[in-house]
This record gives sequence, C-alpha cells and structure tokens, in this order.
Amino acid sequence: MPAAALKPLPTQSTSKRAVLLDLPYEPVAKRPLPPGRPRDWYVTHNRRLKAMRLAIALLDSGVYVPNQARNEKIRSTAEVIGVHPPSDTTCHMVRALMRYAR
Repeated sequence: MPAAALKPLPTQSTSKRAVLLDLPYEPVAKRPLPPGRPRDWYVTHNRRLKAMRLAIALLDSGVYVPNQARNEKIRSTAEVIGVHPPSDTTCHMVRALMRYAR
C-alpha cells in the first residue's frame, strides 16, 4: 500500500473520538456601557455595533464586495435581521468595514 493512502485527506478528521459541540450557541451576556462618557461616544459606539452586525449579515447573505452593498441592500438586510433602518452614515460605515475586512 503506498504511503499516500495512509495519510488522511484534508477533509477527514484526525480525531480518535467524537468532538462534542456546544449547541445551542449562546451569546455572551451584555454588560452596561460605562457611565460618564460624552453622548457622542455612545452614539458612535452603537453605530459601530450596528454597522458590524449589518456587515456580518451581508457577508452571510453572499454580498462580499462593498460595491454590491448599496444603501437599499443594506436597509433591506437591516429589515431582515430586525434592526432599525440605518442612516447614510451607518451605510457608509458598513461598506468601510467590508472594504477593510478583505
């Protein structure tokens, strides 16, 4: 038998026993935001979180290039995932996140 036949394929598991998965996935508990910051900090922070959620949802739906993510597409994705429609600034931030993630 050739040596290549003994080597596992890249898609095969090399584990001797089954690996248990942590299902169902439970997100990390949310903590309150720190008090005493200027209001602009909270607005920017929440906008970044929203842009991140939208960018992840777009990537999951098959939109990989920022040019494909028009404002209408981003807003329709926000409706699908249950987020308030984003502003033009947030849409711009979503495209920027997709651009820099590449």
